[in-house]
Order: sequence, then C-alpha cells, then structure tokens
Amino acid sequence: MGLLNGNPVRLLRKGKLKVAVYGLGHVGAPVMAVWLRAGAHVIGVDKSDIVIRNVLKGRSHIKEPGVEETFSKAISQDRLEATTDLVYASRESNFKIITVPVGFNNGVTDLFAVKEVAESIAKGLKDTDVVSLNATVPPGTTEEFLLPILEKHCGLQCEKQFGLIYTPERIYEGRAIKDIEDNYPSIVAGIGPRSLRAGAALYSFVAKKGVIKMSSIRVAEFTKICEGVYRDVNIALANELAKVAEQLKVDCWEARAASNSQPFCNIHKPGIGVGGACIPVYPHFLIEVANKFKQQCDIVKITRKINLSMPAYCIENAIKLMRIAGKDISNSNVAILGLAFRSEVEDTRLSPTYDIINELLALGCRIVVHDPYVKEDEKIPEQVKLTNDLSYTLTNADLVIVATDHKKYSKLTKKTIEKYVTDPVVVYDGRGILTESKFRGTFFGGIGRGYNANLRQS
Repeated sequence: MGLLNGNPVRLLRKGKLKVAVYGLGHVGAPVMAVWLRAGAHVIGVDKSDIVIRNVLKGRSHIKEPGVEETFSKAISQDRLEATTDLVYASRESNFKIITVPVGFNNGVTDLFAVKEVAESIAKGLKDTDVVSLNATVPPGTTEEFLLPILEKHCGLQCEKQFGLIYTPERIYEGRAIKDIEDNYPSIVAGIGPRSLRAGAALYSFVAKKGVIKMSSIRVAEFTKICEGVYRDVNIALANELAKVAEQLKVDCWEARAASNSQPFCNIHKPGIGVGGACIPVYPHFLIEVANKFKQQCDIVKITRKINLSMPAYCIENAIKLMRIAGKDISNSNVAILGLAFRSEVEDTRLSPTYDIINELLALGCRIVVHDPYVKEDEKIPEQVKLTNDLSYTLTNADLVIVATDHKKYSKLTKKTIEKYVTDPVVVYDGRGILTESKFRGTFFGGIGRGYNANLRQS
C-alpha cells in the first residue's frame, strides 16, 4: 500500500515514510526537523552545496532552537540525508514538501523556485506519492500553476495516482518547531478527497493542536494571505495612531496598553518600519489577485504606503530632535541599533534598517550599525560598518537610533551610553522599547511618544 492509498501514520511508525523537504531556509529547516522528530526518514534538498554540507554535519545556517540538535540525532540514527539532486530526492521519497521562497518582483509574483522544484519532483514522482506545497502563494497557485506542471512532467494523474495538498507554514522565527508541533493547528487542503485524507493523517501526526480540513485548496491559500494582511493593516493603523498621539502630546504606548485590555481590541505596535519575507510581501499577492477581478483593495494598498513611509518619517523626527539639540545631521556620526527586521533573530530580509541607512547616507552621515545576532551582511553599503560591538557603535555617535527591538537595547539608559556618545545625548527610539525616565537630561524622542509634539515646532 502506498502513501495515497494506505495509512500514512502506519507507514511512519514502521519506518517506511520517506519525506523530502525542498528548500532548507527559514521554513524548510524547522519543517525538516519536525518530521525527523516524528520518526520519519528525511531527505533535505537545497541548491546550495554549503547548506547541504552543513546539514550532513548536523548544522544549519538557520538558527532555530532544536534544529541542529535534531539533525545531529537523526544522523546518528541514519535517518537523515541531504542532497542538491532534486530528482533523486523525489525518486527516493514518498512524501515531498515544497518550502522554497515565493517573492514579488516588479508587480508580479515570482514562482520560479516553485516551478523548478515542481518539474524535478515530477520526474521522480511515483504512483501513490503525495506532494505538499507549504509556501505562501496567491490563491489559485496550487491548482492553476503547480498541478499542471506536476501532471505534465510525471505522466500520472493527480488524485488517482498521486496526491496533492496545500498546507501553509504558520511559524514565528525563534520558535518554529514549537509552533508546528504545539502552538497551532495545521491547515490542510487537498486537490480531492483522497489527497485531503492522506494530508490530514500526515499532519495530524506532527500537529498536537490537530488539523483544520479546508473545503478547497484555494480557501486554504486565501486563509494564509488573510493572516499576513491582517497584521500589515493592524501595524499601519498603529502607525497612524502613533502620529496622531504625537500631535496630541499623549503617549500612544500607554493608550495602546489600556485599549488592549479590552478583549475585542488588539492594536499592534507602531514602529520604524515593517520587514521580513512575510508581512511586506503577502499584501501584494492579494492585490495582484484582486486586480484580476478589478477589486480595489484600497485599505491594503494604503497600508503598504503607510508602512513603507515609516523609516523616512522616523528619520525626519530624529533630524528635528538633532536640530533642537543644536546638532547638524549632515556629516554627523549615527549609531543604528539593529539590522534584523525584528527582535531576537538574525533575519535581515526586507529590514527597514536598509531604508534608514540609505536615508542617512543621502544626508552625508557616517554610519555604524550594531546587531548582536547579525555577523555579516552583503547588502550593507561598503561605507557602512556593521559590528557586534555595542561600545564601538556608540563611540562618538551624534545620534543613536533604535531600529530593532532586541531585548539588549531595552536595557540602555543615559548612564550606560553617555560615556560613549557626543554631548548632548540625542536618542530616537523607533521601536518603543526605551524608558523615557531613564533618559532624562537628554534629547530623547520616539515613535508614538507625546513629547515628540515639540518637534513640530522646530
């Protein structure tokens, strides 16, 4: 009995389930670890020789709790393979999971990686195998894009001879394994009832919160887009509230905390910008689909505009703060705290810090960027220094900008930085993590803080 016809859990328990995970990045590495932890034999697939060599040594370039430990244990049990041969992995597995990235370039969804993987999987696809797309994609992608590629190159008929399911990744970096296994139910949809039955059985084995069976693949794809767009819209709302709070001379953070004590209110945090490979991208998938049906999606479009404007808005306020302090932004030394797009991760994808750097370089500033997690970054301009040394970053800084909410930065005070920076001390908190009382006697400002109102007068 194959995977589509038989009992997937029984195959797993007998050690006959072979899983191939295509793409070992921020999603694929923890997905691979989860299936290894479940007892499957897993083949990790990636185009990078370096990534594959690291996996075979029990290492991962993605720093997720539990991933490397799981790799090492599975290697000792002879349950882990890793290869750059996409067709081999398909031929040797009966369950194939696609976790390659999907981008958005020049107004069009970039499905090149999905296409490449699909063609390779099809060349090794066997009777009763199951394919799972786990990437976030525009609704309709699995049925209208992936399915035709698979059937064209394998010569088999989906649902009758092989299964196809869609189950979107639902992870938060830094706790990915726990999210898959413990925190959230898996959303599973199948191309037909046989695929859905196999997919639900498979994912119910790794998701302790169970499986939500969707009525169609398209609604499952749409569900994941809804999650990302909701967060983007909520952040834009928080940013708009923060701007008004500054004019009213009230503290948006205090108001937000009180408002969120009401169970029907969940205002997100305002900030210097929105980054990562998810929230800034998924709204474009929705807009692209809406355009096909001539739907406006006005809120989503305005949301993107608001959130994209935040780096420049915060730099504008920081410059006004400098002016009040009697300093000139041009030819000044600026310390930027944080390159990662959010706290406690090393992921810099679409980080707003890049926009901040470009804004300041255009003003003639000398810039040092600090991040405790990011060791190197090829996207940083050559004239900008990136370091893990906070003291070095702060030394002779005319302006300090908090761009990422790493916990390390929340401990900063006037006392801890004044021995390094130039006098008078100027600090702009773009993430709302510093305490105003700890910076009394300095020129201190921050997003959504009522005391920013005096900046409008400068």
